[in-house]
Amino acid sequence: MAVPALKQFGEPQFKPGFTHFPHVNPDAPKGGSVTLAEPGSFDSLNGLILRGVKPRTLGLVSDTLMVGSGWELDAAYGALAESVTVADDQGSAVFTLRPDARWHDGVALTARDVVFTWDMIQAHGAPFIKSFLDHVAKVEALDDRRVKITLTGTGEIKPIIDFAVTLAPQPRHWWTSGGRDIAKTTLEPPLGSGPYKIKAVDAGRSITYERVADYWGKDLPVRRGFYNFDSVKIDFYRDDDVMFEAFKAGGYDFRGEYRAQRWTTGYDFPAFKDGRVAKIEVPSELPLGAQAFRLNTRRAKFADAQVREALSLLYDFDWIRKNILYGQYERTVSNFPNSDFGAKGTPSPAELALLEPFRGKIPERVFTQAYEPPKTDGSGNNRAQVREAMRLFKEAGWETRNGKLTNVKTGEVMAIEFLDGTGALTRVIQPYVETLRRVGIDASLRIVDTAQYQARTDEFDFDTIITNMNFFTPPGSELRGYFGSAAATVQGSANYAGIRDPAADALIETALAAKDLETVQAATRALDRVLLWNFYMVPHWYNPNNWIAYKTRLAFPATPPKYDQDYRNTNFPATWWVAQP
Repeated sequence: MAVPALKQFGEPQFKPGFTHFPHVNPDAPKGGSVTLAEPGSFDSLNGLILRGVKPRTLGLVSDTLMVGSGWELDAAYGALAESVTVADDQGSAVFTLRPDARWHDGVALTARDVVFTWDMIQAHGAPFIKSFLDHVAKVEALDDRRVKITLTGTGEIKPIIDFAVTLAPQPRHWWTSGGRDIAKTTLEPPLGSGPYKIKAVDAGRSITYERVADYWGKDLPVRRGFYNFDSVKIDFYRDDDVMFEAFKAGGYDFRGEYRAQRWTTGYDFPAFKDGRVAKIEVPSELPLGAQAFRLNTRRAKFADAQVREALSLLYDFDWIRKNILYGQYERTVSNFPNSDFGAKGTPSPAELALLEPFRGKIPERVFTQAYEPPKTDGSGNNRAQVREAMRLFKEAGWETRNGKLTNVKTGEVMAIEFLDGTGALTRVIQPYVETLRRVGIDASLRIVDTAQYQARTDEFDFDTIITNMNFFTPPGSELRGYFGSAAATVQGSANYAGIRDPAADALIETALAAKDLETVQAATRALDRVLLWNFYMVPHWYNPNNWIAYKTRLAFPATPPKYDQDYRNTNFPATWWVAQP
């Protein structure tokens, strides 16, 4: 039976005939302009391939087959697709495209465009995109409006939803004409089907989008009340402090704040004092990614879990929070913070049943202890943690010689380079660097430009980086990309730590094959325990609220979505509008 929405567990919240989502103003006025800011730079507008640095907002020019609601974590509603028919065994699905779906040049968007995009992803796509689609075996056009996907297995609806919300069709007729090559980077504005098209590009410095007045999907229930600005300009800043100064001076209109110091003490400039700028805290139940130092276990010095645990002990988060983070944030104690998918307390019977086959192959603490990062009193006196860390280093074959932590067998001095692409977190990295130096580790911080950072992380050419691994909910194929053994050797994947653990692989597959939410949760919580007790990361913190500053000429709906996707995921106020010229 053809349906307009899919949900992994249970029934979709919004029934056929709904007119708009509850977190939008369906009568929001269209018009005006907004300027936003992004850190870093960009050198390509081809969002499909691995090469090049792309603007995060590039998705504004594209549609996907289906979209999330902001009120459910496992549902998708028709955008390009007016309906989908799922086979009884959930081994395949047929999407029927809307007859009025159009590219910006007026050409009809067809099933052949979907197939073309799938083929190009298989040939040239970035590994992370592929990881969301790796359960799809074949994509074929049945006719102009119907596209069929066949999965590698049966009994799973999650891969169908992932395909629907991930794959943004590309225009076959445009990419195969004019000498264009979809396998290469380009700064030519791509043809799209979405609510905006690219108006102007200043390479690496800014990109300007203009609203498509006759956008084919503007009256869809999933689009009504969205995308109200006529013009959206994104300015890029290589320095985070300069970017904030630009906001204070009125250079852009909307800012998601991520630094506690600024949020607590930085908003005392004239525009805030006289009411031209306001700031708000918006609570969100959106599951968050785990921000952390990721230790590259491809490097021999990080291969021993005792070394990784010792490094975790040396990170004095409580001092950082007290002295640098102004008492803000919650400590990350899971790979799935702010969600029901991470480990809490000791393992449940369901978790133990999944973990038992790996007894003797995973740390024994997985079965008996709740993971808790080391705690201090915030005074800077963490001698107990330092003593324990040095004991672990010694057991792992490292000892202090002439003031340097040295490998007993090889004579190698422990050296750790922290690689950063923006410099925004220097204030919280440097105290850790100094702590490591005090115990004899040759620690350093290297800040590189965006392109070099991208290249080095794609090639896993680093000791330690800071990442924030977001995930869909319930967690799906991205788990393979983040934590699966196969991704550890694929350049450009998100398995930055180089995790190759059969127990983690098995638990990932259990989560992906689950038929009910309870099994997903048991599997991800068990997976979380395996990852935590192997110390692949030195956890940072998370903020259960979104900190937002904005010019008061802008307005927004009174009700935010339960899972606040607009603010955190894209930093673009998609449901906002201009209240004052």
